[in-house]
Amino acid sequence: MEEHLIEDGKYRYIEKGEGTPMIILHGLMGGLSNFQGVSEYFPTKGYKVLIPELPIYDMPILKTTVKNFAKFLEDFIEYKGLKDVILLGNSLGGHIGLLHTKMFPKMVKALVITGSSGLYESAMGDGYPKRGDYEFIKKKAQDVFYDPEVATKEIVDEVFATVNDRMKLVKTLAIAKSAIRHNMSKDLPHMKTPTCIIWGENDTVTPPNVAKEFHELLPDSDLYWIEKCGHAPMMEHPEDFNRILDAWLKKRNF
Repeated sequence: MEEHLIEDGKYRYIEKGEGTPMIILHGLMGGLSNFQGVSEYFPTKGYKVLIPELPIYDMPILKTTVKNFAKFLEDFIEYKGLKDVILLGNSLGGHIGLLHTKMFPKMVKALVITGSSGLYESAMGDGYPKRGDYEFIKKKAQDVFYDPEVATKEIVDEVFATVNDRMKLVKTLAIAKSAIRHNMSKDLPHMKTPTCIIWGENDTVTPPNVAKEFHELLPDSDLYWIEKCGHAPMMEHPEDFNRILDAWLKKRNF
């Protein structure tokens, strides 16, 4: 995925295909490659897929907030001259998509969230990441998935490197705290944007009841489940994820 990265001013992003713009928002520890299945499938279906690299480690510590990432996303959309976008976000990316949609509702045609924060976090589980403890980090990475084998050595190494970089760890904790503070339960009932919720039945980071709550609070939402699946359905079951999303987009004429 990295070889396709476009560097354009302050933005680094992947862009594939032509058609309706679909912007993918990665999570806190998630690389752009987490969405490889989506970014290969939807350009063949008439969508322009864009995956911007979120400046999680580049903003000053006091600006490392969900709200500032939502503003960054709006700047990116304007910079690219897009309108009527479909936002698709996993984990923190879902939260950024939700907040952006609340702040700039006219820009967003549809929203897709999967394992999204915004209502409930246990991302840090039973304690903050222990620096230097590879086995602990490995276990944490495996816990994100139903099938621990999905947490390849490459994924574990990347997370390990992040939590052992002091500045990255501080910013990771800052954004995690911002996500917890920025609970959206009062905002969701006023958000009329059509929303597709795709959730892993075995998600332990944002458990299934979180998906049900999103579904209950969002006025125009559809909820779909993927079984034997954890926090990142688009990685663990890319074919099922694409099939569900494709059917929903067709049903809604997007």
